[in-house]
Amino acid sequence: QVQLVESGGGLVQAGGSLRLSCVASGRPVGYAMGWFRQAPGKEREFVAVITWRGDSTYYAGTVKGRFAISRDNAKNTVYLQMSSLKPEDTAVYYCAADRYISTTEAEYDYWGQGTQVTVSS
Repeated sequence: QVQLVESGGGLVQAGGSLRLSCVASGRPVGYAMGWFRQAPGKEREFVAVITWRGDSTYYAGTVKGRFAISRDNAKNTVYLQMSSLKPEDTAVYYCAADRYISTTEAEYDYWGQGTQVTVSS
């Protein structure tokens, strides 16, 4: 079992930055970690993913070049650094754990409760 807890969300103006954190507990060894988001009235969508070793990352086209995913396995923590934020980035952001790197929501085994990010124009 793996438990995930996100933090770092909040209200920010367009063009600003936020860093989200996701702390894993339980037995998180070997898991790839992903970030997803769900905007009001929309389905949850993939944002970014990083391998267990941190040697490979993948981003959705809508965030590539603006967001950066990283991890510190000594702290069991994965981060999502978000820059040049836009109002359309407003969503609840979730971290998730999967044995294999994936962009598909259904393949993830464990999920956090989410953290709200609101970008004002």
